Amino acid sequence: MIAHVYGIVVEKFGSSVIVDVHGVGYEVQLAANDFDVAQIESNVKFYTYHHVREQSQELFGFSSLIAKKLFEMLITVQGIGPKAALAILSLGETEAVRNAIANSDAVFITRASGVGKKTAERVVVDLSDKVGHAIRTNVKGLGTSSVIHSGDEALEALMALGYNLNDATKALEGISTELSTAERVTMSLRSKS
Repeated sequence: MIAHVYGIVVEKFGSSVIVDVHGVGYEVQLAANDFDVAQIESNVKFYTYHHVREQSQELFGFSSLIAKKLFEMLITVQGIGPKAALAILSLGETEAVRNAIANSDAVFITRASGVGKKTAERVVVDLSDKVGHAIRTNVKGLGTSSVIHSGDEALEALMALGYNLNDATKALEGISTELSTAERVTMSLRSKS
């Protein structure tokens, strides 16, 4: 299993990039946001999902661990394969997609290429309770936030410790985003015990 690739982008085409890792080129399919950010000759790290089929093997890449976990949740839904999951993640920032699912916004999901109304409804029914709470705006004057961004290192640290996306999101709710990553993780672990 290939968990991530770290190297230099040497080619871009379609929705894929080729990442050169010490002389070996890996073709990695990306969501639209990650594809747009990837620049030729730049160093990149993508968390990857290695999809193996009888006739082929494909790598799907994500700039954040949160996006990869959401992708893995999406492909558990009947009727959603890796390409459809990538199309859903291409609708916007990872957090916008997660929030749409948490809010049971099937209309948002139907905007993805190849995803119909029934499949979108199945996505929100199957995953709305698994992706965490819907985002609320910053709590005024308290320096705390329930807005969790896809690049949130504390969220990724909790997920690396074995939390699922929903539990990690809940654990960080109400903890000041102005604290360091280590302090936020420590506080969330203490509140859990």
